[in-house]
Amino acid sequence: MAGHGLPRYTPHRMKKIPSARQNYRHTLKAIGYVPRQQATQADYDRIGFMSGLEVHQQLNTGQKLFCRCPAGIYQADEEYDAEVIRHMRPTLSELGEYDGTALMEFKTRKNIVYRIRNQTTCTYEVDDTPPFPINREALDISIMISLLKKLNIVGEVHITRKQYLDGSIPTGFQRTAIIGVEGAIRLSNKTVRIIQLSLEEDSCREISDSGHWRVYKTDRLGMPLIETVTYPDMVNPDEVAEACQVIRFLNRSTGKVRTDIGAARQDVNVSCRGGTRVEIKGVSHIKWIPALTHNEAFRQWALLHMRSLLLKQVSDPRAWSMSQMELDASDFGLASAALKNTRKNGMQLYGVGLPGFGGLLSHFTQPGKVFADELSDRIKVIACIARPNMTTDECLHPLEGKKVMDQLRQKLGSGSGDAVLFCWGPAEDMPTALETIGERCRMAFEGVPNETRKSFADGTTVFERVLPGADRMYPDTDSPPIPLLDQDIERLGRDLPVESAEALQIMKNWGIPADTYTYLLRKNLFPLIREMVEKQGEDPVFAGTLFGHRLKFVEGHYEKAKDFDYARVAGMLAALRQEGLDAGLIRTMLPVIYQHPKMDLASVLTSIGFVRMDEAQILSNLSFFSKKFDSIRRSQSEHNRVNWLMGQLRENALGNIPLKRLREVIRAS
Repeated sequence: MAGHGLPRYTPHRMKKIPSARQNYRHTLKAIGYVPRQQATQADYDRIGFMSGLEVHQQLNTGQKLFCRCPAGIYQADEEYDAEVIRHMRPTLSELGEYDGTALMEFKTRKNIVYRIRNQTTCTYEVDDTPPFPINREALDISIMISLLKKLNIVGEVHITRKQYLDGSIPTGFQRTAIIGVEGAIRLSNKTVRIIQLSLEEDSCREISDSGHWRVYKTDRLGMPLIETVTYPDMVNPDEVAEACQVIRFLNRSTGKVRTDIGAARQDVNVSCRGGTRVEIKGVSHIKWIPALTHNEAFRQWALLHMRSLLLKQVSDPRAWSMSQMELDASDFGLASAALKNTRKNGMQLYGVGLPGFGGLLSHFTQPGKVFADELSDRIKVIACIARPNMTTDECLHPLEGKKVMDQLRQKLGSGSGDAVLFCWGPAEDMPTALETIGERCRMAFEGVPNETRKSFADGTTVFERVLPGADRMYPDTDSPPIPLLDQDIERLGRDLPVESAEALQIMKNWGIPADTYTYLLRKNLFPLIREMVEKQGEDPVFAGTLFGHRLKFVEGHYEKAKDFDYARVAGMLAALRQEGLDAGLIRTMLPVIYQHPKMDLASVLTSIGFVRMDEAQILSNLSFFSKKFDSIRRSQSEHNRVNWLMGQLRENALGNIPLKRLREVIRAS
C-alpha cells in the first residue's frame, strides 16, 4: 500500500525487533491506514469519521464572573502570596455510585497545590464565600454572541454546578449557565448545528505535573468564559478546523473577547464507526486540529481491529486475567541499568503475563505509537510513575533481549500466544500500576475506552483521564434564576457585527486577496476596513493588503507596543491624505506606528527620514539617471530601464507622488 514504507511509519527503535516491525506494518495495511496528506473523503467515510467541538473563549471584562476580583491580571511563576494543598476524596452519589474520573484521580494520590496571589483571588474561589450576583457585563456579551450564532436565548438563566474532578478548580465544581440553545454556523460548503452556548468560570492554569504533585496558578480562575458546543456534524478533519475558525471569528467579531495567549482553547470530540466519543482536551492551536482528529479516528479504528484479533485469541474474555510476580533482578541476566538497579533505586520489579496478547503490544495505534504505549501512558498518569516504566520484546523501549524475555516467559508460565513485560516503580505505586495494566487490557476486549486525551503538536495524543460521567451537573442553590427580558435581548441584538460568512463574501466582491482573509477575520479587522472604505473612501484592496500583508509582516518582525490599536493605522492614513501626501507612504510608516503608536504624523515622518518634495524636484534628476543607464545598459529591454530608474527615484518619490504616476512619467521619458 502506498505511503506505508517503514522509514516513515515504523518507530526507530522497533526496527531492531523484526517481529514487532512486522506486526506494526501488518496493522497499518490491515486497517487501511492513510497518511493525513493522502486521505480523501472516501477514507473518512470508510471508517465513519465523526467530530464535534467545544470551543472556549474568555470574555474581556474587568471583573471575574461570580466575585469582584480583577480579571486579566496574570502572575509570573514566582509571584504568589500563599499556597493551598488539597486531595481528591471520592464520595458516593445519590444513586450509590462513584464517578469514574473521581476514582481515577483518587488512585493517583495527587497533592494538588494552588498558588494564590491576593490581588487576583479571594475566599470565593475556595468556597468559603457565597457567589456574588453574576457579572452582568459578561452575561450581556454571552447573549450577544449567542444571537450571532443563531441560538435561541433561554427565558431564564439557571446557574448550575458542574463537577470538575481534575483538580483545576479548588471547589471541585464549576458554576455554569446555558445562555442559548439550538443554533447554527455557516461553513464554506455546509451548515454546522450548535447544541448550546454556556457562560461559565474559567479554571486554574496548570504550571507543573510531576509525580504525585500538581501545581496550579489561580489568576485565571473564575474569569468569564463562554463555551460553544457543536453537534458532531463534521465528517473530515478540515471541516473541524474550519468550524473552529468560524466560531473563533464570530466570537472575536464582537470586540468583547480576550485574544491573548491562552484566551481561547478548544476540546475536540472524535469517534469512528464502532468506536466511542474521545475528547482531545485543550487544543491550543487550530492548525493542530486536522492531524489530531485524523490520527484519533484511525487510533480508534486500529483498536477495533485489535479487538477482533484479541477475541480470536481469547475464547472467554470474561474469565481473562493477567499473571504477575515480583522479581529479583539478580535472577536475570539483565543488561539495562533501569531494570538491573531497581532494588538499589528503591523500586520494585514485576513481571506481568498477558494471556492472548502475543504480538498485540506492537499493534499500531498512532504514527510512531503502539498498544504498549497505551499501557505505559496510563501507568504514568494513574500510578504517577514516569516513563520508561515498562518494557517488552515488542514495545518502543526494548531494554532487554530475547533471552531475558524468554526467561521471564518461563518464570510466569506464559505461552507463545501471550505477551510478557517488565514493569517497575516505587513500591507504594506498584499496586496501582499493575491494576492499571489489567484494567486497560480488559478494556481492549471492548474496543475503544471513553477517555480524554492530551494533544501534541505532532498530531499524536496521550491518555489524560477517564471521561467524566454524564450526570455531573446539579442546581446551584446559592444562585437564584435570572429572568431575561425581551427588550434586553432585542437591545443586544440591534448592532450585531457582520457574520464571518457575509464578511468573506464582501471581501471577495471587493477583490481583496484570499490569502488575507484568515488574518483579517482572526484580528477582527473587517469592521475597520469597511469603515475605511465607506467613510474614508479608501480602496478596499489597498486597505485589505495593508493589514493582511504588510501589517502581518510587521507583527512577525517587530515588538508591539501595549497601547497599539489597529484603528491608529486608519487614523494615520487619514492624516496622510489631509497633508496631501501619497497613501503608499503608510507602508513604510507601519513599523514605527506599531512600536510607537502615540507619535504624531510629523514625528513618524521624521523618524523614517521623509523629506517633502514636489514632483519637479523629484524628476529633476531623471535626465541624468537616464543617460547613466544608457552608458551602463547591457540590455535593450524597456522593462529593465523603467525598473532601474524607479529604483533611483523611489526613495524621494515615496509619499510625495504616487509610484504609479512616477512609473508613467519614466515610461514616457
